[in-house]
Amino acid sequence: MLRGFFLWLLPSLLKKKMRFPPIGFLRPSSIPFIASLVVLFLGCLTSNISLCLPIVPSSLETLPVNGHFSFQGIEHAARDFGNQYQFLPHAVLHPKSVSDIATTIKHVWQMGPGSELTVAARGHGHSLQGQAQAHQGVVINMESLRGTEMQFYTGNFPYVDVSGGELWINVLHESLKYGLAPKSWTDYLHLTVGGTLSNAGISGQAFRHGPQISNVHRLEVVTGIDLWKELGAGKGEAINCSKKKNGDLFHSVLGGLGQFGIITRARISLEPAPKMVKWIRVLYSDFSTFTRDQEYLISAENTFDYIEGFAIINRTGLLNNWRSSFNPQDPVQASQFKSDGKILFCLELTKNFNPENTHINQEVESLLSQLSYIPSTLFLSEVPYIDFLDRVHVSEVKLRSKGLWEVPHPWLNLLVPKSKIHQFAGEVFGKILKDSSNGPILIYPVNKSKWDNRTSAVIPEEDIFYLVAFLSSAVPSSKGTDGLEYILSQNKKILDFCKTARLGVKQYLPHYTTQEEWRAHFGPHWEVFAQRKSAYDPLAILAPGHRIFQKATPFL
Repeated sequence: MLRGFFLWLLPSLLKKKMRFPPIGFLRPSSIPFIASLVVLFLGCLTSNISLCLPIVPSSLETLPVNGHFSFQGIEHAARDFGNQYQFLPHAVLHPKSVSDIATTIKHVWQMGPGSELTVAARGHGHSLQGQAQAHQGVVINMESLRGTEMQFYTGNFPYVDVSGGELWINVLHESLKYGLAPKSWTDYLHLTVGGTLSNAGISGQAFRHGPQISNVHRLEVVTGIDLWKELGAGKGEAINCSKKKNGDLFHSVLGGLGQFGIITRARISLEPAPKMVKWIRVLYSDFSTFTRDQEYLISAENTFDYIEGFAIINRTGLLNNWRSSFNPQDPVQASQFKSDGKILFCLELTKNFNPENTHINQEVESLLSQLSYIPSTLFLSEVPYIDFLDRVHVSEVKLRSKGLWEVPHPWLNLLVPKSKIHQFAGEVFGKILKDSSNGPILIYPVNKSKWDNRTSAVIPEEDIFYLVAFLSSAVPSSKGTDGLEYILSQNKKILDFCKTARLGVKQYLPHYTTQEEWRAHFGPHWEVFAQRKSAYDPLAILAPGHRIFQKATPFL
């Protein structure tokens, strides 16, 4: 893995003419040399020479912030959930207020284009390819803002104002005290609000409510340039924006990959929360039947509250594994079902309810009667609403206890147009992928009508498209089919097929290494994206880990 990392890094450094000098470059004992550095630093404001970087830490130390900067023991900021890239920053800011973030970004802005110092917001560290890292820059620990009190409005259209560094699991716990909950989720809740809103935030509720970025009323944002005069913020403060006020900034930031501003606060739409859910899994052996039922359910007026699915390739003992959490409707038939060697597709559903609803079983039976799953594979469970939403955390605890959580996660998330999903599945399931033992393979449809096309999120140009997520985990030392190199080669084969077959697939949580690839990803939306970057972060200070823009390089 390290060999591959350095092979990637070396051409980048050569291309950028060794943008960052080695640490040994600075000799503090030489007074004349230091004096010359001061001159060079001032010259950096008008030139593209980055010799000023070694004195950056001292300039940060003098900034008037309520929190503090860390310059030592910051290796954690060079790691993430993906465990594939490690770029060490100069410093980590632990803000105690939004003004700390604004002060830091303003300081970097005032250093001018000659300084290559950049800033990245880091939430819970769940990025996959170093997106929240800043090589020799400043990483902002957004979780330091979590102490900010949540403010609830419980009227006819309830909402909650929360810090951008707050975890969704905490938002859920606090909302439930008022009998409320956010409408749209991700499958894993131990992520920050600002982090998911900078991408989209998708789960099984998205077919009805849209992604999380479709359920935000208002944002507070710190941009890469001081716009308080133009956009009406108080001097030195963050900017408030919504659909009606500073609407372009609002839509830019949502799904904007952190390129236009750092989300410091968000107003999230809420709804009455149920107490319980009926949790259901059924199997299909025919992909066409599986997708037909999924598409029927996301279009029906009376349907389930959560609709997802996943592919199962060459797995044995599948239903026996389910028995720890689910009960088969027909235990005898379930025990006779054999999954060995087959490609199967699981439809996962929930129906929300409260204990006083005595007709919930009949409602579920009526909905299931419209589907064409394998009858012997119907498994059901009844769990508290919070336990269902936080279900992935249970698996996390188990994996952490076995030392299997902090391993490489070469995930690949794709958005596939409905018209191409059968062509995609025919090539990928069973041909490129021979088994699904390296991790879950999610596959479920969403409605484009629930997405706002004014945001920066990139989705296929069809009314219905599928999220297909290959959530692999790699064994660090393995050179076999469970190793990182093999899984990455499979991912490349999938992407190459999509490109060659011109399926119109878009990456979700995208990762590219060149601006040409990013242009292709955004397609006709690239010009607007680049114009927004020029307006809100013209020096390309923010979110360098995505490798979309290079600091002080023309965008258009």
